[in-house]
Amino acid sequence: MTRKVNIAVIGTGRMGSVHVANLVRQIPAANLTAICDIRLEVAQAVADNLGIQRVVKDYHELLADPSIEAVLIATSTDTHAMIIKDAAAAGKHIFCEKPLALDLKDIDDALAVVNQSKVKLQVGFNRRFDKSFQRVHQIVASGEIGRPCMVHVISRDPESPSIEYLRTSGGMFLDMTIHDFDMVRFQVGEVEELYVMGNVLITPEIREFGDLDTTIVSLKFANGAVGTIDNSRQAVYGYDQRLEVLCSDGAAIANNEVETTITKGDRGGFHSAKLPHFFMQRYASCYVEEVRQFVECVQEDKPTPVTGRDGLMAVVLGQAAWKSFREKRPVKISEFDRV
Repeated sequence: MTRKVNIAVIGTGRMGSVHVANLVRQIPAANLTAICDIRLEVAQAVADNLGIQRVVKDYHELLADPSIEAVLIATSTDTHAMIIKDAAAAGKHIFCEKPLALDLKDIDDALAVVNQSKVKLQVGFNRRFDKSFQRVHQIVASGEIGRPCMVHVISRDPESPSIEYLRTSGGMFLDMTIHDFDMVRFQVGEVEELYVMGNVLITPEIREFGDLDTTIVSLKFANGAVGTIDNSRQAVYGYDQRLEVLCSDGAAIANNEVETTITKGDRGGFHSAKLPHFFMQRYASCYVEEVRQFVECVQEDKPTPVTGRDGLMAVVLGQAAWKSFREKRPVKISEFDRV
């Protein structure tokens, strides 16, 4: 029988609690041995609900435990790089929620320790594990419809997060669009240059800290392809997630998933099923699959499917997008000296 991987979760907030439940209920190759949160009462409530025996407040206790082989980091963004460095130095394999950090030097420092320690690192870009987006990737990568020429991503949230969340999120490009930056790299390849247009049309309060809620990012790729990312913080009809890659001999298109495929016609016209409300519903299976594959990589000593460099480049693109918006010009990714 394949051995189980002893893993601990650090951070049991919204995403951390989802990962904890998935590890316990849906990933049999994982043995969740402990959870950790500085808010001990939050972690204890999660543990009581799922029958987890060990709960700690200080993650260093877990790193000192030789029986723990891997950790999943789902703490606040500003702690990711620090915990990655500590975990890598302790010889633990690491799954970390996105982004690795908001500062590029912090990411560089963390990745240096990961590389030196020779541990595995996977970044939580869950959308790569969506079955439709994966199938688009397979079709494009196979060459069966020719070379990629254009990619278009539509990613619109159903409602804006709280102002408190947005204030510390890193802004539109490092919080929301960062998923789409990773997706276009996954589908088409490295971005060479980008240009941003955006405005505040939904939540006027965010003007005070310089954020945006409606944006278009134009992209030029190293292989000559071009693309766009279309983002909005408010699509009142539901969570809008679409992808198209146009190639020289065809196109690969992933449309929205809906609750059912039924269309009803009546005197008021035709009516279709609602879109999923938000990311927890739309990407529920992806959160399971990304961690399942991470555990498998630890078991079988394989490279992880989403690497530290992937995590770095998504933040580089986010920083480039902010630079483009603020300086009102196209920005080459080479300006960040991370290519």
